[in-house]
Amino acid sequence: MEYTIGSVAPIFLAPFTAFVINAFVGKKLPRQGDWLSVLAIFISFLFSFRIFMDFVGGSFATDYYIHKVFTWFDLSSGNQNFKVEMGIYIDQMTSIMLLMVTGVATMIHLFSTWYMHDDVRYGKFFVYLSLFTSGMLGLVLSDNLLSLFIFWEIMGFCSYSLIGFYYEKEKAGDASIKAFMTTRVGDVFLLLGMVAIWQVVGNVSFVDIYAAIAEGKFAGQQVLGISLATFTAFCVFMGTIGKSAQFPLQVWLPDAMMGPTPCSALIHAATMVAAGVYLSLRMYPLMVAGDLTHFIALIGAITAFGAATIALVQTDLKAVLAFSTISQLGYMVMGVGVGSYNAAFMHVITHAVFKACLFLSAGSIIHSVHEQEMPKLGGLRKKLPFTFIAMMACTLAIAGVPFFAGFVSKDRILGDALYWGLFSGQSKVWAIVPILGFAGAFLTAFYMFRMMFLIFFGQPRDKHLYDHCHQEHIGFNSNIPLLILTVFTLGFWYAGSLTGQNIVKVFGAKTEWFKILVEAPKVEKFINHPREEFGFVDTRLKTDLPVAVYEHQSGFVGVNPENEHGLHSAHVIGAIASIFIALSGIFLAYLMYVKRSVKPLAESFRGYTTTLQNRYYFDNFYVGRVIQKGLIPFNRFLSWLDSGVYDRYAVDGWASVNRFLFRISKWFDDVIVDSIGVDGTGVAVNLMNLILRIVQSGKIQFYFVVLIVTLAGYVWTFKF
Repeated sequence: MEYTIGSVAPIFLAPFTAFVINAFVGKKLPRQGDWLSVLAIFISFLFSFRIFMDFVGGSFATDYYIHKVFTWFDLSSGNQNFKVEMGIYIDQMTSIMLLMVTGVATMIHLFSTWYMHDDVRYGKFFVYLSLFTSGMLGLVLSDNLLSLFIFWEIMGFCSYSLIGFYYEKEKAGDASIKAFMTTRVGDVFLLLGMVAIWQVVGNVSFVDIYAAIAEGKFAGQQVLGISLATFTAFCVFMGTIGKSAQFPLQVWLPDAMMGPTPCSALIHAATMVAAGVYLSLRMYPLMVAGDLTHFIALIGAITAFGAATIALVQTDLKAVLAFSTISQLGYMVMGVGVGSYNAAFMHVITHAVFKACLFLSAGSIIHSVHEQEMPKLGGLRKKLPFTFIAMMACTLAIAGVPFFAGFVSKDRILGDALYWGLFSGQSKVWAIVPILGFAGAFLTAFYMFRMMFLIFFGQPRDKHLYDHCHQEHIGFNSNIPLLILTVFTLGFWYAGSLTGQNIVKVFGAKTEWFKILVEAPKVEKFINHPREEFGFVDTRLKTDLPVAVYEHQSGFVGVNPENEHGLHSAHVIGAIASIFIALSGIFLAYLMYVKRSVKPLAESFRGYTTTLQNRYYFDNFYVGRVIQKGLIPFNRFLSWLDSGVYDRYAVDGWASVNRFLFRISKWFDDVIVDSIGVDGTGVAVNLMNLILRIVQSGKIQFYFVVLIVTLAGYVWTFKF
């Protein structure tokens, strides 16, 4: 099957076209153009599904990838070559990401038509939603870091706009600024990493970066006293830390819940925050070359555990889901660090589905009860049966209960982390990574079922709210999106048994979904990669390397055959431990919030609870220490340097120098040029004219007198 620009472009252009039309004439369209946004993302889904079937269930399988380029601009001259190319890069990871983004986004768009229907800025919401989805799809299709960064920033703008959508609320405006400025920290580092890569490779195309790594171009070079590969990998990973809200830049995501709930589902659960992890997955060979994986694993483990602890004491429904998102992103990053590449990517997909469903379920609750403080709710499973079913399935998935998606993906990460931290032969200090991972899994099961028990079980704690909650009825744009997403929280869609073997063939797939080819041992296939211009030719490229090279059934990178037994044992131990931990967390939540036989944590650990409620005082530290005592004094110093030194001595001082030079120039002009040069010339001419008039008078008597005087002078001179 041939791929041309027409085969791929509609995926990005359909929502972008909807954005342009709705931005200019949306108010004049029926329903303010919401149907156009929904139709556009559904068209993107159809085209994405075709690509997904080719790469996962069709003849392309894992052996092919597509790379087509065009020249954006060419400033080359003489021996100087400066040409920037843009293009698309499609492999199995791209195909799965496209299907996830468009599928989840379609459900969210549809749900938004119900949730936002009474909003005064209804049409504007869909304008931003369409622009955001086009940005995310453009990012996924990008073949290089430059175009990825462009779409990355488009999403940042949309996130800023949607978080501050209710701009009449001061907190919403503050949250949007906080999110925008915090993520810019990571973006600056990412841009710096791109510059470093450009200096080495000559461009920032993924395939050329992979080839440069395989050829060792990063080896032996240093910057700031460290390896260039390490420096570059760190800068790129900082982009992940900012975008995916990892420690220590995790502070922006909880406040981002000030935006409408559907945008929380799309941006801060399913797509935008996952873009950071997607970046690390795309650049995984660089992370390995830069020997940054241990650092990545530690950051992910700290984030996963730390955010889970904060979620324990949250009373706001969306806040629980926000910290849950941070924690699950930590598991993905931890998976990248421990080498569980395929499982980390699988968790990106599974988490997007069940977390989007959780946020939409939260939106259904908020829309029906007009309240999101969980202690005020209770007993809602009778009033909201479909929402309860959806939310329960998603909670079972995120808790890691067997037969649900979270168990298939997250617990594969935990199994690989257990092997990496304890059985791989490295320092035992790294055992902290799986320990924090399993501890976070226990807390996840606990706080998620705490949420479920507070909302849906027991007696209503606020009778007025309960009585005014509308009885839920099935609706095509309210419950149907939730229930569709619920179906895909089941684990059999993604793989299967405890060791990662397939138990089903999804859509007739000949290979496992998540056997991604962009792994460190396989980057050699990108050397001498031919660039194909957009056209009507088939650009499928087949690697000469066998699929089975260094590839274990779990997707764990770099496992030699002699170590497979240890990895298998770690997975079995990890799976059993995960099941026990998940059930223990659920049981403890049941004892605390249903049976009431155990005191809640807030009552048992009041001091620690205060710390958790203040989010480990990160906001206090950043505001009080970093900003007020660091950045503001530094800003004042720069202000003094600008006004007291630069302006006074450089700007004003230069003005004094200019005035002095002006006076000298004026004197020189008046005296030398005007008086002597210009006026003096006139005087000299007049004087010579006077002399000549006297000498050339024409009177013979004067000439006779001059002759006599001259002769007398001559005689007198030579006589003496």
